[in-house]
Amino acid sequence: MEDTKKRSPFAVLWAWAEGFHGGFYAAVVLAVLGVVCNMATYFCIAAMIRLLLDGGGLEACLPWCAAMLAGYAGTALFSTWSTAISHTATYYTLRELRKALLAKLSRVPMGTILDTPSGQYKTTIVDRVEGMEPTLAHLIPEMTSNALVPIAIAVYIFVLDWRMGFASLLTTVVGLVVASQSGKTYAVRWQGAVDIGRRMANAIVEYVGGIQVVKAFSQSAGSYKKYSGAVQDNAQYYVDWMADNQKYMATMQSVTPAVLLPILPVGLLLWNAGSLSAAHFLTIIVLSLGLTGPLLAAMSFVDELAVVGTNVEEIAEVLDAPELVRPEKEATLQGTGIQLERVRFTYGNAEEEILHGIDLDIEPGTVTALVGPSGSGKSTIAKLIAGFWDVTGGAITLGGVDIRQLPLEQLNQQIAYVSQDNYLFDRSVRDNIRMGRLDASDAEVETVARAAGCDAFIRALEHGYDTICGGGGGHLSGGEKQRISIARAMLKDAPIVILDEATASIDPENEAMIQRAISALTKGKTLIVIAHRLSTIADADNIVVVENGRIVGQGRQDALLAHCPLYAQMWQAYLDTRDQG
Repeated sequence: MEDTKKRSPFAVLWAWAEGFHGGFYAAVVLAVLGVVCNMATYFCIAAMIRLLLDGGGLEACLPWCAAMLAGYAGTALFSTWSTAISHTATYYTLRELRKALLAKLSRVPMGTILDTPSGQYKTTIVDRVEGMEPTLAHLIPEMTSNALVPIAIAVYIFVLDWRMGFASLLTTVVGLVVASQSGKTYAVRWQGAVDIGRRMANAIVEYVGGIQVVKAFSQSAGSYKKYSGAVQDNAQYYVDWMADNQKYMATMQSVTPAVLLPILPVGLLLWNAGSLSAAHFLTIIVLSLGLTGPLLAAMSFVDELAVVGTNVEEIAEVLDAPELVRPEKEATLQGTGIQLERVRFTYGNAEEEILHGIDLDIEPGTVTALVGPSGSGKSTIAKLIAGFWDVTGGAITLGGVDIRQLPLEQLNQQIAYVSQDNYLFDRSVRDNIRMGRLDASDAEVETVARAAGCDAFIRALEHGYDTICGGGGGHLSGGEKQRISIARAMLKDAPIVILDEATASIDPENEAMIQRAISALTKGKTLIVIAHRLSTIADADNIVVVENGRIVGQGRQDALLAHCPLYAQMWQAYLDTRDQG
């Protein structure tokens, strides 16, 4: 995506609609034709007035009446046609824009997505994109065409009498001046509305996600302050904004249509003085009545003009986000050995470095355990190996190739990653497991489920493997979700498996069974484990002890107990906890 900061919001929006420009051009042309037909009715009325004043009869007016009917029919036909075409082009544009946003998310660092509240992405992809609909479907054809009506009528009035032309524009000018006072702060106000709406969306997502905790502590939506406060702030913001804005808009909507207030006295004075004919006077009165309707219709899109910048900016922020730059051509790997060489890492724009020169060799087919206090950096190491972020210093190689030189698809094929909070989709249990390998048969799904210790509880569900998991797996317990996630990873059959505290939600009895299943299913594979229970990694080929972003010890358990004080302390704490239990 191009850098949108140097381009106007409308230029950016128009570029997004590039594939459908023809439809928008056609919509504008049809809308203009509809306006021409609408204008024709006023000129027909003016012509009939002149005929009647000149002594013409009913028969002379009939052709003009027929022309008026044709004008009404043309207005309806062309306007409907224009609207249909503009909406078709708009919704295809919005479809492509949403597809581009989702495709973009697949190319940005996974860590960026994990660090962004889900409510924010929902607001951008759903609400902000939908907010483009009035601009594209209505503003482009309708505002363009509606602006032509008062311009054409005003020009004709000036041709008839320049003095009456100025009189006809007086209330319009006053109304626009008043409305401009509101428009001065509209963009800023809208940005504030977007920000406060985003906070409310994030608070709602957080509240729904944590509803079990909220209920467990006898709180309600009203007593959960972050949620209730965000909702109250959002409502109050709009109340205050509309209260301030109403005085300007009410004045504008009262003054602008009152076009006859200056026209009638000025016209009477000029007619009485003999410098304005009665035919022209009456014609101008009729034409002036057609000034304000289209003008007010065009002004109704001012809101869209003010908010389009904010909507485009928020969408562009996602589309222009830094990506994980990867080549398209697959590299030749020399095995599945992993090496971390002087790896340093800092999150985003944060100043504090998380990892400080990590050196680590992970041999193919071995079990490597990462242990350490909370916040030590062990999960960050695992996520860097999985390619969730790029290192900010040093390098990580897989099979002798820097993972930054591997296409994302190739890296993903090599690694199966299971975390403590893996997501389940609102689909059947069978489909959730099959996402590990979409071409897997039902028999293969059930085989891996048995190996992962899932089969028994799955068959006990109401519809067995066809039971719907619910949004985020909400119909299942934490342990059940985790076992399904492990089965999904096992079905992928990747040569490298990363378990990031994957058994944290499983009770000790089931954990032992899962550990046996994992051992069997990962035989011959490279296994990287982050575990909170040290007993599960006691037999690991290499236990890596991480503290404050540095490796302070590594080796087998016996050696660490003898030479790594931190590991010895952690092991003793584990034994004490076990004995107390």
